[in-house]
Amino acid sequence: MASLLEIHGLSKVYADGTAALKDVSFSVRRGEFVAVIGPSGAGKSTLLRCINRLVKPSGGEIRFQEIDAAGASGRQVRQLRRQTGMIFQHYNLIQRVSVLRNVLHGRLGYMNAFSGSLGLFSRKDVEEAKRILHRLGLSQQMYKRADELSGGQQQRVGIARALSQKPELILADEPIASLDPVTSRAIMEHLSDICRADGITCIVNLHQVAMARDYATRIIGIHKGEVVFDGPPGELSEDVIHRIYGAAPDGREQGGEALAGA
Repeated sequence: MASLLEIHGLSKVYADGTAALKDVSFSVRRGEFVAVIGPSGAGKSTLLRCINRLVKPSGGEIRFQEIDAAGASGRQVRQLRRQTGMIFQHYNLIQRVSVLRNVLHGRLGYMNAFSGSLGLFSRKDVEEAKRILHRLGLSQQMYKRADELSGGQQQRVGIARALSQKPELILADEPIASLDPVTSRAIMEHLSDICRADGITCIVNLHQVAMARDYATRIIGIHKGEVVFDGPPGELSEDVIHRIYGAAPDGREQGGEALAGA
């Protein structure tokens, strides 16, 4: 199966000298559900933000379909972001407007500036947004303000907004980090089921090793900006987990929350 995403020698060094990514290379096939794991500060968020150009890489190549994401500018960046739905840890919703309108914002990349600024969404877009909300169990909440919802409901709105883009790829940056364990599992169920049913490729950053094992078709482990593991969940041994998360000087593993339940 052809690759949807190809990354070669990707690096990112921030202005303060922090090397967030170092020579990262991997490809992602259509339909894969990839979990990226690693301790805080490993470079997971930077990786996703380089893919959709929220962050400009310092070096290397990112090829998404026919787009050179690393070197893209202007029109190509807009095209890239239309096809890559983003789900954020803290939801990134507009709290004072309705759930339905938040979902419709996923269509802004397909609208001209005039229509987008006035929120002139088509009837087709509105009906599709309602269908997506129904699919995610949010029909009763669609006219509520976003700030009236629970954290789990807000994250489902974030998923709905990404789906409204009709993306080829979803990038989910720690989508369950702010949620309790029961809600976290429900969100992962929604995300994995929808991506599988719709044939959407997904790359999701996770702290929780157990969640990665349960839902991912493939796991990539990052330690200090470098890929130290890339394989199926069944090959994620305890030794590999310790290599990804490292160990404290007294022998205790770092990232204890991540290792719990592993």
